[in-house]
Amino acid sequence: MRTFASRVVGVAWLTLWPMVVSAQTSSIAGVVKDASGAVLPGVTVEAASSALIEKVRSVTTDSTGQYKIITLRPGTYTVTFTLPGFATVRREGIELTSDFTASVNADL
Repeated sequence: MRTFASRVVGVAWLTLWPMVVSAQTSSIAGVVKDASGAVLPGVTVEAASSALIEKVRSVTTDSTGQYKIITLRPGTYTVTFTLPGFATVRREGIELTSDFTASVNADL
């Protein structure tokens, strides 16, 4: 039979777990531009890492060419930028530590 104290600890752990997990996650953010310096909306940005359960997470740049990939686990990432009509750009070896946002910009 569980004691009252163990129940309180269990409830506290379940309540605090989301905060613990979110404090350990990081993100990758940046801006994508063309060779003239104009921002590029609609670029597919993929972050790949063995640290991710799904192995790859994708977003699309907004109307200002900005993107942000959130809730990433610490680890080493490769970020790939793709837009039809432009050469694909890849940034490798991006190290994410806990509670960190890496700034990764690209010129296509």
